Amino acid sequence: MPVRTAAAAAALAVAVTAAGSACSSASGTTATADSAATITAVGAENEYANVISQIGGRYVRVTAIESNPNTDPHSFEASASVAQAVGAARLVVQNGLGYDTYMNKIEAAAPDSARKVIDVQRLLGLPDSTPNPHLWYQPATMPAVARAIGRDLSALQPARAGYFAARVRAFGRSLRPWYQALARFKAAYPGTPVATTEPVGNYLLQAAGTRNLTPFGFQADIMNGVDPSPQYVSLQDSLFRNHRVRVFLYNQQVTSSLTQSFLSTAHRYGIPVVGVYETMPAPGYTYQSWMLAETGALRKAVAGQISTQRL
Repeated sequence: MPVRTAAAAAALAVAVTAAGSACSSASGTTATADSAATITAVGAENEYANVISQIGGRYVRVTAIESNPNTDPHSFEASASVAQAVGAARLVVQNGLGYDTYMNKIEAAAPDSARKVIDVQRLLGLPDSTPNPHLWYQPATMPAVARAIGRDLSALQPARAGYFAARVRAFGRSLRPWYQALARFKAAYPGTPVATTEPVGNYLLQAAGTRNLTPFGFQADIMNGVDPSPQYVSLQDSLFRNHRVRVFLYNQQVTSSLTQSFLSTAHRYGIPVVGVYETMPAPGYTYQSWMLAETGALRKAVAGQISTQRL
């Protein structure tokens, strides 16, 4: 995904308030009737919002800024209501790496020294030159995010530190089925050749031990909205035509006539397709079940030639 364009100036100039009523609950989030005991939080992407809700439980009320898996997140622009939600938040989790720069602009327009901001790029110590910003597909990312959320929530409500710590530990345990599924796939199908439209799911593919035969330059062009060279297009077509790959991972949220042509070519030559997403499919998923579903879809494609174009 390319660096986001600046949000609309009017949205960023909004005088944000601390009204908790501006925040809508993310899927799976609960809140107490006592609003004074509830921490208002924001996840720039709904996968981060979901993890906040899992760690904070009944003591958080979470807003997910980007949450529609049927829209192109590249075109997202912050609205006045988004600025208000972020300005009111006591805890914010955002991706970084140029993926959600509108968050930085809103935070700068509504400075609050008491606001806790977890920038996942900074949390993981990643340089700005990191080529793939889709950090939530990396198995090590969310445990680190969960721990940081637990620390910040505990700083905001020290009396409930034990509650948050217990939920962080439970979150870590809940990821084991996903890790086990990745390990089983890697052992059963080492070095499986795959193709992709862009690097959305590449961290998961790396953890599963696959070989992505689509050149990264091609993936980066698609990610950044640049027309790839004819040589790249020809090479990608040949991966399907010559049956050099066993599965095609297709970004369901960012499509074009070119990516749709590759989808058609994959179908024509019997290459199974697995759809990947930039925001968590909702309702019905948690972060853990989403990652497990994507890994299961990868296994079905390789083991049984079964496409899962949409989760």
